[in-house]
Amino acid sequence: MSGWRYDEWRGTFYPDGLTQKRELEYASRQLNSIELNGTFYSLQKPKSYLEWATATPDGFVFSVKGTQFITHERRLENVAVPLANFLAQGLLRLGRKLGPILWQFPPNFKFNAELLQAFFALLPRTHKQAAAYARQRDEWMAERSWLEVEEDLPLRYAVEARNKSFAVPEYISLLREHQIAVVVADTEKWPRMMDITADFVYCRLHGNEDVYPNGYDAEGIDHWAHRVLAWSRGEEVTDGLRVHSEPAPKQAARDVFVYFDDDVKVRAPHDAVSLTKRIAELD
Repeated sequence: MSGWRYDEWRGTFYPDGLTQKRELEYASRQLNSIELNGTFYSLQKPKSYLEWATATPDGFVFSVKGTQFITHERRLENVAVPLANFLAQGLLRLGRKLGPILWQFPPNFKFNAELLQAFFALLPRTHKQAAAYARQRDEWMAERSWLEVEEDLPLRYAVEARNKSFAVPEYISLLREHQIAVVVADTEKWPRMMDITADFVYCRLHGNEDVYPNGYDAEGIDHWAHRVLAWSRGEEVTDGLRVHSEPAPKQAARDVFVYFDDDVKVRAPHDAVSLTKRIAELD
């Protein structure tokens, strides 16, 4: 799911009487990953990341949405220090529970290879590299930073582009060069590119209120379950838009991250549980 704190989920997904403080604890026992979207709107604090890590079981993973200050306000220009602030805010406290970092571009942001190349080159590739880069943070971040690393794990990145100008082979090649995943977005609003560009796959299932007014139906869940299993087994999916003519390098297996961010928000957790169950049935 994308986030876990929504008023309309109380009494529908969350049991009656469950306190807000325990919602993450409950959700993380139903699913094995959640996308942190509060990080898109504002920087968080190290204490919050520690609380989130403590509330969730071993093996649980958070994906972290990159700050809109970099993608929407600065539009990738002059972002060296803002990136340091983002990395310093405490996300390294998640340790093994830190999954991919998602960068989402606004719909009016057009493909610019030079700008993207410069941004991708800034991104640290391990926890220790991130901690070292984060030391460039602004002074006002000094008292609310976390720069310690217990285990030097790899960092992964994914990009959700929302402008049709990105649907070109040059973009796919650039992502492959930097091992950054193209987000497979299930929506009619922007291109649903299904090229494999990294050693993992990242999906965001937005749905369509006209097609799925009550969330994904059984056919839709089954369709995505088969795609997820194919990707996880190192295969490619051929029933969607492939921008680049060259297939991805072969792999024996891949991690696949799938998040529901339904237009009909109240359906997201139910659809996520349904997909989880269907994958288990087919696997």
